[in-house]
Amino acid sequence: VQLQAFGGGLVQAGGSLRLSCAASGWTFSNYNMGWFRQAPGKEREFVAAISRSGGSIYYADAVKGRFTISRNGAKNTVSLQMNSLKPEDTAVYYCAADRPPYSFSYFQSRDYDDWGQGTKVTVSS
Repeated sequence: VQLQAFGGGLVQAGGSLRLSCAASGWTFSNYNMGWFRQAPGKEREFVAAISRSGGSIYYADAVKGRFTISRNGAKNTVSLQMNSLKPEDTAVYYCAADRPPYSFSYFQSRDYDDWGQGTKVTVSS
């Protein structure tokens, strides 16, 4: 099971970035997927999650209306489109997978079994 996140970088406030996470080594459609982030000196926090079918999507209040999570079964990827970025969005972003037996929730780190290496996003003011 491998997850590789990419797409981070430096962007000005108000700008956009698209993060992607490529999954390999397992049946992608069997996994709920999530994005988390960790800013310097802070705990890792939930950003967004998408169910196996893509039919259920959840966002943290801080990103609702600005970020969009999606998944592509043909490419085994989950993406996070980030618009209207703010300096407080600066963090390392991680993708994560929840595999069977599935967790009952989606917003805590312990709900996920496998993690990517993270990709850094810096938003300048």
